[in-house]
Amino acid sequence: MFVRSLAIGVSAAALMVGGAQAADLIIPTTPEPIYAPAGFDWEGLYVGARLGGQFTGANSYADGNVTASTTYGVVGAAVGVNFIPMDPVLLGVEVTADYMWNTGAAVTNSGEFFANLRAGAIVTDNALIYALGGVGFNNTAAGSVGVYQLGGGVEFAVNDVVTVRGEIVGQGDFSNTAPDSFFESAKATVGVFYHF
Repeated sequence: MFVRSLAIGVSAAALMVGGAQAADLIIPTTPEPIYAPAGFDWEGLYVGARLGGQFTGANSYADGNVTASTTYGVVGAAVGVNFIPMDPVLLGVEVTADYMWNTGAAVTNSGEFFANLRAGAIVTDNALIYALGGVGFNNTAAGSVGVYQLGGGVEFAVNDVVTVRGEIVGQGDFSNTAPDSFFESAKATVGVFYHF
């Protein structure tokens, strides 16, 4: 009887140990999170270069800083910072400097400097549309004239830090000398920007 009780006890112990080992083989796992890219981060500091053209109308700036009815080449740079107060609204401040040249009979190369405000909307993770307004000055050997610009553009993210932008603005001066159009020239530029 003792042997039989001992055999039953050993068998029961073996079954319990086996059951405990089987329970240890089940390892709980948590599923891996699904990675979803966040899209381009539009906020923060950026710097870039741009080129394009300026097209003056029949009424040029009053002080003769640009030649009327002329096309200028434009090369320049921009530095700015963007803020996103709420999705999808973007606000920004930007400073631009452009060198403009022409090769016509009346050569009037000049530099333009602007301080701009931008307001836009992020339409997709990688695309932005915006309006722009700014004040500045046009500078030549003859002197400086105060100018303003209003316009807008579209910007696309190429990768995590680089964007490409197309922009068009109408420009005028603060003079009241007749004839004085509100927009006396138009500037179209394409630029590449690096976002920090």
